[in-house]
Amino acid sequence: MTGRENKPLLIYTTLDSMEGAKTLGRVLVESKLAACVNILPSMTAIYEWQGELQEAEEVVMLIKTREGCLDEALARAKEMHPYDTPALLVIEPLKVDPDFAAWIAEQTGMAQGQ
Repeated sequence: MTGRENKPLLIYTTLDSMEGAKTLGRVLVESKLAACVNILPSMTAIYEWQGELQEAEEVVMLIKTREGCLDEALARAKEMHPYDTPALLVIEPLKVDPDFAAWIAEQTGMAQGQ
């Protein structure tokens, strides 16, 4: 794996339920597409959808992954996501502790046959 493939990234998304977030999180970690996911319960989202103002309770998920797993992690998240147009935002950290970066790479090293 090259240095770029090991670059740690976060994927931010929101889901409609804790159960759905846990299911997606387990799949991503078990398939080695994420080293870890954090699920933050109970937030309120206010947005416009199909011309109408909406208000919904959601949970936030932060997916800790690396560049080499990104495309497959995004594809799996989108495939399993309950929303038609899910928020899947990739965040590139400015700095990451080297030991933590190594742990992410180690936890996801077998993804995609690596």
